[in-house]
Amino acid sequence: MHTVDRVGQPKVISIIESLKQINPYPKYIAHNYPLSPENAIETLEKYDLVLDCTDSPQTRYMISDACVLLGKPLVSASALRSDGQLVVLNDPPGEGPCYRCVFPRPPPAESVLSCGEGGVLGPVVGAMGVLMSTEALKVLLARADRKKRRKPAHLPATADEIKDADSKEEGTVEPRKFYMTIYAAFSDTPFKTIRMFGKRKTCQACSPVATITKESMKNGSLDYIAFCGGQASGRYPPLSKEEIIEVEEYHKLREENKGGVLIDVRDDVQYGMCSLDNSINVPITTILTLPMTTPDEEGKTEDEDVKPIPIPSWLPRDTSTPIYFICRLGNDSRVAVQRLKRSGLLNGNIVKDVRGGLWEWSRKVDKSFPIY
Repeated sequence: MHTVDRVGQPKVISIIESLKQINPYPKYIAHNYPLSPENAIETLEKYDLVLDCTDSPQTRYMISDACVLLGKPLVSASALRSDGQLVVLNDPPGEGPCYRCVFPRPPPAESVLSCGEGGVLGPVVGAMGVLMSTEALKVLLARADRKKRRKPAHLPATADEIKDADSKEEGTVEPRKFYMTIYAAFSDTPFKTIRMFGKRKTCQACSPVATITKESMKNGSLDYIAFCGGQASGRYPPLSKEEIIEVEEYHKLREENKGGVLIDVRDDVQYGMCSLDNSINVPITTILTLPMTTPDEEGKTEDEDVKPIPIPSWLPRDTSTPIYFICRLGNDSRVAVQRLKRSGLLNGNIVKDVRGGLWEWSRKVDKSFPIY
């Protein structure tokens, strides 16, 4: 799909160009931004079926959770080195298992490799892609009996299965069976089919006692990186509605000269590449040096002996001036909001995070704004 002359081009744009050369008639829509818990619901809700071709556990859990909340079936495939794996999830919606049912515990973070880190054979990716597309067609067309169509695409129905299906009395319903396909390119028997247990009664995403909601995804309170063993736990804290402003709303305030102080917390190199007019650059590393004199969400404060610091020059002296933080994706800006509010340096200023950062600004306000 990707060619040498497109090196440096976003993959989603490159793939669409290739697909248009094969078939120009479908409508192709590019979502040229990182998928995150905050935008996953909005991005996926427009589609009848989702195909997950990503290579990180945190993204797979996030996509599966979003599909469960939206009632969308999910075809998930992966490839690494000479092996591949294929599974159809949440199909039919509410009946099939989700990714958390199949993998209730993520693999150890130190054992996880992306395709770029571990390498992958091109033909393995192709094989999994073909199986994945076949499963997608089966879901969309519903061409086979429900309890049979989840059998992996490369395994035809046996004579006994056909005979058994024909002999069933009308109205008889058998428990659904769910399968996972494993592919090992260098094995004497490359394809293996594993029967899965189905939905877990205590699944956090799809069971009657599920705790994951659309709101918990959109407000950023679900830390998928931490769940998968990363070091980001607590780094990107959830904010209240009063601490968040959407890019469209902030754009309107700027148009009315009510934009207050806009603080871009990216490092100076990134800030030098592109920035919004009338913003100031205060890197997140500087924000994190502020004292923390009020308790955080865990009730923690710094030592009481911390000496007070002078009010930073970038902090407005007028208490009626609102302060807005922005970054590339809307993560570090959340940290900045809470750190400043706990610093004891404010005198009533409104402090808000511009949700989604510069990526959302480029997507919803100014499409000419450069993204990277």
